Amino acid sequence: MTLNCNGQLIDLNTPKIMGVLNLTPDSFYDGGKYIDAENALMRTEKMLFDGATFIDIGAFSSKPGAEEISEEEESRRLFPVLEKLVHKFPHALFSIDTCRSQIADESLKIGACMINDISGGKFDSKLMEVVGKHSAPYVLMHMKGSPKNMQANPKYDDIIQEILYYFSEKIQEAYGQGINDIIIDPGFGFGKNIDHNYELLKNLELFHALKLPLLVGVSRKSMIYKKLNIKPEQALNGTSVLHSVALLKGAQILRVHDVKEAKECVDLLETLH
Repeated sequence: MTLNCNGQLIDLNTPKIMGVLNLTPDSFYDGGKYIDAENALMRTEKMLFDGATFIDIGAFSSKPGAEEISEEEESRRLFPVLEKLVHKFPHALFSIDTCRSQIADESLKIGACMINDISGGKFDSKLMEVVGKHSAPYVLMHMKGSPKNMQANPKYDDIIQEILYYFSEKIQEAYGQGINDIIIDPGFGFGKNIDHNYELLKNLELFHALKLPLLVGVSRKSMIYKKLNIKPEQALNGTSVLHSVALLKGAQILRVHDVKEAKECVDLLETLH
């Protein structure tokens, strides 16, 4: 499998790392650390050095219970930093974590190469059209509800069947909007309780039936730290364990806070293969 990112063909036969860059004051793990451009540049440089193929930039928090911010506020946080990042790292591959078509359009014009949409086009009906117009890869995630209410007692009759059906419909919608490169993200922690998350991980290989690249984002999430009764800051070891499981089940992209440790998981498991 390959992705066309601004003319670069990225081979996913070896799993790739997507490093998280939060430009938010309220993200669940590192909120506020990288809201100024200088810290964001240093963070990006380190993640690229440690082995990240993609840098995923988010300017609004999607943690459970998060309040929505205005498009103006998202723009204010994102664009000045993105412009500096593209200038300093012209060959880096920047993904933008947004649900808004105008934010996506401007980001791709500035030099980003991918859009990561937690809503699957639900929050902005024009988003897929914009991504298709730019011929950019699109991360299609499953989420039940919205960040503000998604963890209010989510229920499924059959979580795997329901999410597979959701993806089958959304994939056709994305193809219809001219998107050629689609990445599937089951959405760990987005409208799922802890048992749902482990059911997803246990059956992760079933999503290969969709014949699309699979992205997994479990880094330092509550499915780890609540299960172990620890804090997110203590969840690196648990994260590495679940990354290894995801890789063994065929995940092609890991979205992570700790690039070096995730890359070590990839390198060691690739040696086994």
